[in-house]
Amino acid sequence: MVRRRDLLALGAAAIAAPVYAQSSRPIRLIVPYPPGGPLDIVARALAERVKDSLGTVIVENKPGAGGNLGADLVAKAAPDGTTIGMGAVATHAINPWLYAKIPYDPLRDFTPLTGVAQVPNVLVMNPEAADRFGIRSVSDLVAFAKRNPGKLNYGSGGNGSAGHLAGEMFKARAGVFMVHIPYAGGNPAQLALLAGQVDLNFDNLASASANIKAGKLRALAVTTPKRSAAVPELPTIAESGGALAGFDIHTWFGLFGPAGMPAETTRRLHRAFVDALTSPELKARLATLMAEPMPSTPEQFGAFVKSELAKYETVVKRSGAKVD
Repeated sequence: MVRRRDLLALGAAAIAAPVYAQSSRPIRLIVPYPPGGPLDIVARALAERVKDSLGTVIVENKPGAGGNLGADLVAKAAPDGTTIGMGAVATHAINPWLYAKIPYDPLRDFTPLTGVAQVPNVLVMNPEAADRFGIRSVSDLVAFAKRNPGKLNYGSGGNGSAGHLAGEMFKARAGVFMVHIPYAGGNPAQLALLAGQVDLNFDNLASASANIKAGKLRALAVTTPKRSAAVPELPTIAESGGALAGFDIHTWFGLFGPAGMPAETTRRLHRAFVDALTSPELKARLATLMAEPMPSTPEQFGAFVKSELAKYETVVKRSGAKVD
């Protein structure tokens, strides 16, 4: 004869079983860029750090359409916490204005989890050009450009790239004109600068740091509001004051889930990834990429993304850059 308490135990087990099965499913962490880049490196380090709290996290690289393909996979996934993704300034702030049409809404179609990291850009010059024009600071650069409209040029990784948009923001704020020369990627743009084919670039600090240390590039300033811990001796562009006060343009990336995720699922994922980001191991890994951790609450990160989207609307439209 089956006793009442045995029936209750069986019922509780039946209720609990689906919950356990769901929580034991591996999490897909979509990276919308190819393997080997900063987002991919950090995503894999995060996946390793959270395995004790979240279980298996599988990193999947889904590059294409400037990051839009991978971002859309996250947006269209079931909001059960088993598919999340790494988003970036490109996928959530630049591409919506750069592309004629993208398949997702950067705000409505996602649940922000936390910011992950930010990487400063740096204003670098070819040393020979800097000496020839007598430019040793941002103020010197602005003064020379105002006296010689169109004499200076700058390279970038292509129309609509972070380097291009940083240059356009600088030109608009400083009230100067410099000729933009787009290249097919960041590496060709840096090679052109090293060869003296262009005068200056707004480059990623991690990419430019080795050549800065070797004296092959002259760094004038970082583009973030605060100085970088990696190069504290370098001033910010904003420190030049005047119209450049408050200048802020940098690379950032963070974690998103699909829209409509339950609050408890959001809290669980947020807590695990923020704990990982504040660990000494992750901080050390980010430091090798010259990136600074930017853990935040889901609300803070959502507000940040919204402000970045609004900022880049103006910058992209002013630049005239378009894709398709």
